[in-house]
Amino acid sequence: MKEAYLYKKISNDKVRCDLCNHRCLILNTKKGKCGVRQNLNGKLYTLVYDKVISENVDPIEKKPLFHFLPGTLSLSIATPGCNFKCFFCQNWQISQMPCDYNIIEGREINPEKIVQDAIKYKCLSISYTYTEPTIYFELAYDTSIIARSHGLKNVFVTNGFMTYECLEMIKPYLDAANIDLKGFSEEFYKEKIGGRLKPVLNNIEYLFKSGIWIEITTLLIPGINDSKDQLQKIAEFISSIDKKIPWHISAYFPQYKSNIPPTNVDSILKAVKIGKSAGLKYVYGGNIRSLELENTYCFDCNKLLIRRSGFSVLENNLVDNKCAFCNSTLDGVFYD
Repeated sequence: MKEAYLYKKISNDKVRCDLCNHRCLILNTKKGKCGVRQNLNGKLYTLVYDKVISENVDPIEKKPLFHFLPGTLSLSIATPGCNFKCFFCQNWQISQMPCDYNIIEGREINPEKIVQDAIKYKCLSISYTYTEPTIYFELAYDTSIIARSHGLKNVFVTNGFMTYECLEMIKPYLDAANIDLKGFSEEFYKEKIGGRLKPVLNNIEYLFKSGIWIEITTLLIPGINDSKDQLQKIAEFISSIDKKIPWHISAYFPQYKSNIPPTNVDSILKAVKIGKSAGLKYVYGGNIRSLELENTYCFDCNKLLIRRSGFSVLENNLVDNKCAFCNSTLDGVFYD
């Protein structure tokens, strides 16, 4: 086990974890809400520093990031655990493993090996994804420092519930983030997620102002977060920060504790229209293979810039990160 970062000793038998906005008060031998941080005799330990449950080479588009090094590969890693309890979780087998089954599985891969794997497989970035990178912050942070020294980029795919202290610590090494904005009401976050909305909104704004490239994802769940009011609020919030932030509206499929029917195409189309009406320059529909909703078009001349199918780039009409037809610059982070 490794002693955790970002915690405070409150008394002889109690510590406070300051990694996410739950700020769990943890008694001796007990664990936080995530199930992977434990107080042992007044010291907080991470139980997943050497428990990598998933390591894959992914297209960066799978994160999803469409405006960050498009067409490149990213080494993607995760450990078990999560600080949210979404009843519709799409990766529940690993995210909820520590709490549902009191099991922490994985294989030992140290930060140096992770970086070497990324280099070996010609990845330009490392993505901390699949579960919630906040809960395996020690591994992500240590890896990100080594990755940066080798010229690799670092990406968080996150629910955005980390503390200010956590963001300040990772900020010098973080290049991009895709943040889940799961809905737009405190009630929804409290009852369906096990969290709070306000810290997520604050962190989205903080990341953007820090110069880190961000994209937003909303998993659209029928009857839960797909109302016109919810979608307008999300779109208007993103637009109020910056209209160039891409919004990915992703189709849901029944998983974990949910038997709600899958998202239909019409709902995705409605949400895309709402996003564009709010002035967002780049709105995408995901998890559906139809209607070319994953393509990128020039905001000025509306010509096709990047054609995608699933996570593959089929056509790229950028020249030095500019539209080949009208010479307008595409918003995003591209090759150095």
